[in-house]
Amino acid sequence: QVQLVESGGGLVQAGGSLRLSCAASGRTFSSYYMGWFRQAPGKEREFVAAINWSTVATNYADSVKGRFTISRDSAKNTVYLQMNSLKPEDTAVYYCAAGGSSRLGSPSGYRYWGHGTQVTVSS
Repeated sequence: QVQLVESGGGLVQAGGSLRLSCAASGRTFSSYYMGWFRQAPGKEREFVAAINWSTVATNYADSVKGRFTISRDSAKNTVYLQMNSLKPEDTAVYYCAAGGSSRLGSPSGYRYWGHGTQVTVSS
């Protein structure tokens, strides 16, 4: 049974930083992508970043390029999202996703999901 458990969310002032973690258990995802999405109240879930487990190739949404960095630790089976220069518009529930191989920017492109962690950025 695959489980994705996010952690690291919280309340931070604008300009601050947070690092989210997503610990995966139940299987490995070599040759697949793991990603981060976010969903603000009243809005659709949107793509943030993705990483290929084997090649470490990365993709980012334009809104976070240069501020967020996705990485993975294969020994810990964990994916991270380092978020710097946070803005109030980054406020959302952040979800970890796994099993992506195509349509990386769409939630339908991923098979497994975590329950999410809240990130709130105050102005």
